[in-house]
Amino acid sequence: MADRTLDHDRAARRLWPALALPGTFWLIALFLVPFYAVMAVAFSGYINVFGEPIPAWNPLSWKFDTFTQVLSASVTGEYRAVWIRTGTYTVAALAICVAVGYPVAYYTARLAGKRRGLVLALILAPWWINYITRMLAWVNLLQDDGYVNKTLGIFGVAPISWLSGNAFTVVLALAYGYLPFFIIPLFASLDRIDQRLLEASRDLGVGMVRTFLHVTLPLSKIGLVTAMVITALPLTGDYYTNAIVSGSPNTTMVGNQVELFLLQGPQKNLGAGLVLLLSLVLMFFMAYYLVLTQRASRETR
Repeated sequence: MADRTLDHDRAARRLWPALALPGTFWLIALFLVPFYAVMAVAFSGYINVFGEPIPAWNPLSWKFDTFTQVLSASVTGEYRAVWIRTGTYTVAALAICVAVGYPVAYYTARLAGKRRGLVLALILAPWWINYITRMLAWVNLLQDDGYVNKTLGIFGVAPISWLSGNAFTVVLALAYGYLPFFIIPLFASLDRIDQRLLEASRDLGVGMVRTFLHVTLPLSKIGLVTAMVITALPLTGDYYTNAIVSGSPNTTMVGNQVELFLLQGPQKNLGAGLVLLLSLVLMFFMAYYLVLTQRASRETR
């Protein structure tokens, strides 16, 4: 019996690493290698005759002058306003996602009943349509002679220039585009809350509002943080939403600055440096999320 258990353990130890191999190769090929290529460009000290950086594949030959320049310009120089704008747009869009997404996720998880499948299908429906197509639909709605201004005109409101560097339009479009990323993980967290805890709270005479504030909300905190992190990661690096609904340099985000350097000019090392700096900022929030989840995991044991 002991030999069989030992053989089973050995087989399991071989099986799971083998099953993890495809994912490991995928991660190496599509994340680690490209990220190393970005580092090789960002830390390159060599420029060709066209003014473009020559990737420094050997870490021993890396030079950090360009990255230092990018860091200095981001803290006190010309990129400072872009970083502040990116952070402001991200926080504002996340606030809208929380205000809209939490009630939707709560209703879907706790109150939808037999309609849960339909509600989930409606939440996921935007993913069936190309993102750029959905943003172009916003352009049709918000242009000067679009349906939004026509509707406002019925109430005597003068036409509003929504698409000419309007920050509110960019924030609203970002929130709309990434709202499903927020709702789905939060729904999963709310759906796992033990219904008996809520019933026990009500049995003790606690009303629905206090039950939500003292039971549901604390138990969904990890799910809320997860939803915010998952949403903030692509939102912070977004570069096409404001390009479509605004196109003005007054709404430029870090992603637009990266695109400018990497695709429209020879200073690709500056764009690569911005990518690394943005990655470091996002890694800080990811580290906070991992610490928070590990702490919550220890508390539930």
